[in-house]
Amino acid sequence: MNTVKTVFLLTLLAGLLMFIGGMLGGRAGIMVAFIFSLIMNFFSYFFSDKIALTMYRAKPVTEGEAPELYAIVKTLCERANIPMPRIYIIPQAAPNAFATGRNPKHAAVAITQGALELLTREELMGVLGHELGHVKHRDILISTITATIAGAIMFLADMIKWAAIFGGLSGDDDDHPIILIAMAIVAPFAAMLIQLAISRAREYEADKAGALYSGNPLYLASALEKLDAYAKQIPFKGSPATENLFIVNPFSAKGLTNLFSTHPPIEERIKRLRKMTANGV
Repeated sequence: MNTVKTVFLLTLLAGLLMFIGGMLGGRAGIMVAFIFSLIMNFFSYFFSDKIALTMYRAKPVTEGEAPELYAIVKTLCERANIPMPRIYIIPQAAPNAFATGRNPKHAAVAITQGALELLTREELMGVLGHELGHVKHRDILISTITATIAGAIMFLADMIKWAAIFGGLSGDDDDHPIILIAMAIVAPFAAMLIQLAISRAREYEADKAGALYSGNPLYLASALEKLDAYAKQIPFKGSPATENLFIVNPFSAKGLTNLFSTHPPIEERIKRLRKMTANGV
């Protein structure tokens, strides 16, 4: 269901790009914006693992240094039928984890020291299974495609805004500046909401993978409860721009800002995992 939702939302995002591109200059307008955004995201796609790992001072660990962690990841990789990723530990007390890399052959899994100390072996299996789900589903690629299309929309919207300020797109009476400016505001906002919805759908899909690979949905459900509780108590040192990477939002949003979160509500995620157990998954 979440895969179907992702395809639908990506199609909707592409449709929005074509619509706003058509307003500005047809195919030429779309291609210029798309190429511009693609160039901006190209570096991020190929070097996302190095950027994120360096940002959080993640330290690579060998099997000799972390035998139990390696054993868990190896078991999960066999169940997921993917290559063994590089494993890193982030020297932070706040419990969390993320996976990165452009494909399963170039993947890395990072977990904080706090998570290793807080979670049981079964809970670690749920968390690491979730992260390997992102790797298996190539979610870095999906997020890059999404960011590229959304970036192109924002680029076009900015061009429309300036065109409106300087008299319209074509001199046509239908190119009313107020309408154009309204479109320049609404289109990027709609693109952002779609982008966030795709991110949330991928989290649900990774939760499902974590439940299946670990062998018990309650392992991940229990881990999410702990991670969420501690995320609200222990400050996480990092950039909110990377919140979509982590299994739980380390920069917890409250109130209305939950609408703009990259993660679904923890309560809903746990509810779905428990429902999997009830259904005998």
